[in-house]
Amino acid sequence: MAGHSKWANIQHRKGRQDEKRGAAFSKVAKEITVAAKMGGGDPAFNPRLRMAVDKGKAINMPKDKIDNAIKKGTGELEGVDYIEIRYEGYGIGGAAIMVDCLTDNRTRTVAEVRHAFAKHGGNMGTDGCVAFQFKHCGQLIFAPGTDETALMDAAIEAGAEDVISNDDGSIEVVTPPADYMTVKEALEAAGFTAEFGQVTMKAENETELTGEDAAKMQKLLDVLESLDDVQEVYTSVVIDE
Repeated sequence: MAGHSKWANIQHRKGRQDEKRGAAFSKVAKEITVAAKMGGGDPAFNPRLRMAVDKGKAINMPKDKIDNAIKKGTGELEGVDYIEIRYEGYGIGGAAIMVDCLTDNRTRTVAEVRHAFAKHGGNMGTDGCVAFQFKHCGQLIFAPGTDETALMDAAIEAGAEDVISNDDGSIEVVTPPADYMTVKEALEAAGFTAEFGQVTMKAENETELTGEDAAKMQKLLDVLESLDDVQEVYTSVVIDE
């Protein structure tokens, strides 16, 4: 990715997430339920649940909604049995896209995802067709102006895998997936709060789109993200506004 675009893209993404906060509650609740079902209802002993709860708090999800989602996962409240599915495909200009879903109806979900790809200029591919282009990792983005030396020292001590300084002044800390919350909490204790953070599929090589191609790609991503069964959409594309 062109370094100058990193910070602008993070802010753009955060803004779009804020616009969809109601839908975000539903998606995070699903993730909390599945995490609690798989690893138990105590976030202290369930890293996936801790990350999901942290994600809910980051969007100001009400505590009762978080608690109810956990109880659905542990069986204290009646809930839906979700399965996890990943779809892969190509967007504008052959850009890589991966779509992670939680669903109670595989047939419905695959039809909706395939339709979104086909209608908006993409193509749904086979399993593994683009996965090799992404790295599973934790990612924390810090604002331009952050003390790079101090952050790097704290990140390395906390167990980070890499610290990347971007041309626009933002700093990216990359962690092993399992260590994301540990590194995040250690950096917060050291006085560093990330503007954006998640366990993600990070594109190894990123492509910048502009103009009409960028608009078409953003539309495709928006449609995929708006589907009820879709949890996360990962892409190799950077939208240059």
